[in-house]
Amino acid sequence: MRLIDEVRLLRGRRDWRGRATTPRSAEPYEIRRERSEFPTDWARTRAARAVRFGLQRGVLKSVAWTQTHPVVRGTEYLDGLQGPAVFVSNHASHLDTPLILGSVPRRFARRLAVGAAADYFFDARWRAVVTSLVFNAFPIERQGDQRLRSRATKLLADGWSLLLFPEGSRSADGWMTGMRLGAAHLCCTHGVPAVPVALRGTFGAMPRGRNWPMPGRRTVVVRYGRPLWPREGEGARAFHERMSAAVGRLWVEEEVGWYRSLRTPPAVAVASTAGPQAADWRRMWESTRPLPAADGRPARRIWPTSRS
Repeated sequence: MRLIDEVRLLRGRRDWRGRATTPRSAEPYEIRRERSEFPTDWARTRAARAVRFGLQRGVLKSVAWTQTHPVVRGTEYLDGLQGPAVFVSNHASHLDTPLILGSVPRRFARRLAVGAAADYFFDARWRAVVTSLVFNAFPIERQGDQRLRSRATKLLADGWSLLLFPEGSRSADGWMTGMRLGAAHLCCTHGVPAVPVALRGTFGAMPRGRNWPMPGRRTVVVRYGRPLWPREGEGARAFHERMSAAVGRLWVEEEVGWYRSLRTPPAVAVASTAGPQAADWRRMWESTRPLPAADGRPARRIWPTSRS
């Protein structure tokens, strides 16, 4: 019987010690089945749009405006703008999207599609359904996907504006990381403007890991900038630099005021969004400091943000 058992082990690709006789590198290659894309067109039907507008203005905005103290500036720059447009913003909290959807003019809010991470918001069907209905979201692969352009192109062609977070993910410490080129490519390819948006205080109000805002109604600031149109012959990289500088100036405006922000060199403005080169606790301390009230006074700096 022992000999028979050994033969059975060998026939099962195991030696007498039970170890596999075939190295892992020699195992047959299995083709990974590509994940099917979750359909989101149904979320842009007339019935879904009516339900979504009620949820956004009646529920999301009520929660965001009662749990935080939003200060919204710059919406006058959108008065003469007709869609579609690409809103580009920094990203530090799950509060970011509700704050923008609740503060943007209604004509844009009704026709605004939000790019959402496919591996987070579309990994489970129930979450994909909720995200699509409430935020009019469409999936974006964080590692880069050519389907992004086809989805976004179709939405722009149908007259939908887009809300994109070019950093690709929420900030881990409240400071910005480099923006990717996708939004600039879309603007240059389709001749649509980019609307820079800077959010301040959202990381402190609801950092990563929390499902509800911090107590105390912290002040958060939403700043809209002047729409940026691609210039004739301007490439995506050059437009991306202008777009990043515009977001940086809006970010700096909270620190130094409107006039001084206009005189801030683009490179300095972009560098300021990255925060101080310091230990993690110090960076988070600075990024979560209280913002000023709505009286327009510049915020008090706790740590220097110089990158020298």
